[in-house]
Amino acid sequence: MATNFMDLDQNGKIQAYYIWIDGSGQNIRGKTKTLDGPVTSVDELPEWNFDGSSTNQSTGANSDVYIRPVSIFKDPFRRGDNILVMCECYSPDDTPHPTNKRHACNALMEKYKDQKPWFGIEQEYTMFDKSGKHPYGWPQNGFPGPQGPYYCGVGADRVEGRKIVEDHYRACLYAGVKIAGSNAEVMPSQWEYQVGPCEGIEMGDHLWVSRYILCRVAEEYGVVISYDPKPIPGDWNGAGCHTNISTLPMRVEGGMPHIISAIEKMSTKHKEHIEEYDPTCGADNARRLTGLHETASIDQFSYGVANRGASIRIPRQCEKDGYGYFEDRRPASNCDPYAVTARIIKSICE
Repeated sequence: MATNFMDLDQNGKIQAYYIWIDGSGQNIRGKTKTLDGPVTSVDELPEWNFDGSSTNQSTGANSDVYIRPVSIFKDPFRRGDNILVMCECYSPDDTPHPTNKRHACNALMEKYKDQKPWFGIEQEYTMFDKSGKHPYGWPQNGFPGPQGPYYCGVGADRVEGRKIVEDHYRACLYAGVKIAGSNAEVMPSQWEYQVGPCEGIEMGDHLWVSRYILCRVAEEYGVVISYDPKPIPGDWNGAGCHTNISTLPMRVEGGMPHIISAIEKMSTKHKEHIEEYDPTCGADNARRLTGLHETASIDQFSYGVANRGASIRIPRQCEKDGYGYFEDRRPASNCDPYAVTARIIKSICE
């Protein structure tokens, strides 16, 4: 990583990198503001704005969209007192922008905070070369060998991009992102990392910032990160964002009936969940949730113990213990975690 000027003194100033989600509902934008000194709270940070006509969030005739800081992380690229700032978008009339999924999510998390909802998200992604069209490390003509040896693989003939994975992991730890683990996935050049457990609204904040850090690390290697849920057609695994959920009653002894009750409530809202589980109201996920490659069909709801072909999986250990959590396997890799966690809480708590 080039550091030609990064050791220069900042004369007491700090750089704050403001991050927001653009009109696609899945891409990250960001820009830097100079502050007079270190900050310890979002309350010390100024509101800012950007040209929404360039991010598919407004028209040129009324282009300003406001960004309001909501959480702070340490900046692993600039380091020192420099920070990353997760933001919400607001319209000129001071109402949440239509692309702002966080505002409604936070309201639900506050409403049901006595339930102490915990989430853990498994973010899958695929590496592509700089063109964004050819999977990183795949043969220029043809395909790699069939799936099988790549999952949690070791060795240059089985994994690609490990340096990016390791740099991302360490950068997340430095930033304060609650990264919990990582592994190579079933398709070559596909990886997964896990974030959590996070309580309430922090799940979305931490996952979005982890995505920014991943894309930013990959820049240094000329690699493009794809969150497409089915990046390669055919007999190759798709990419999901499996979401693990529990409330306080589920996590204590005798919690299994609460888990089953929550799953049954979600079963009656399958269509509503699918519509919130990718930014295209289910069109992206339809390419992935086929009933093959460790997925359930998008048209049917199912659940089971240790069943990775079901919509929702109850871990074997949780069944044995009689309490714990469950895993919703439907969210796509390009989902908005604010929309996903909000929909889950709305289904199981209201």
